Amino acid sequence: MGSHPHNLAMRFLLELVALVALGRWGWLQSEGPLRFVLALTIPLLAALLWGTLAVPDDPSRSGRVPLPIPGTLRLLLELLFFTLATAALFAIGAATFGWILGTGVLIHYALSYDRLRWLVKQKP
Repeated sequence: MGSHPHNLAMRFLLELVALVALGRWGWLQSEGPLRFVLALTIPLLAALLWGTLAVPDDPSRSGRVPLPIPGTLRLLLELLFFTLATAALFAIGAATFGWILGTGVLIHYALSYDRLRWLVKQKP
């Protein structure tokens, strides 16, 4: 179920929303030129980590793994990413969007129980 096209599309949308949330949070942390730097750098760094640190043969990804990591570490990275994005929405006063993102993430992971089991079994 975790690699079903509908669930993968949902995951992709959740990832995009999370990146926008992190960028918006960065934008609101400063004024002047620094706000542009934060609004771009924070989501870019998150996307770089997301795309680089992966588990070999993850069925929800293309199969390419720039930097292989254990499944439990990947799962922790994903949970940290979505938790920080949800917290960022609450921090900027967008609680409704925070609840929507958080609920969407919970639904996605509930539907991805087979991938979660697979991830936990993957060793370096």
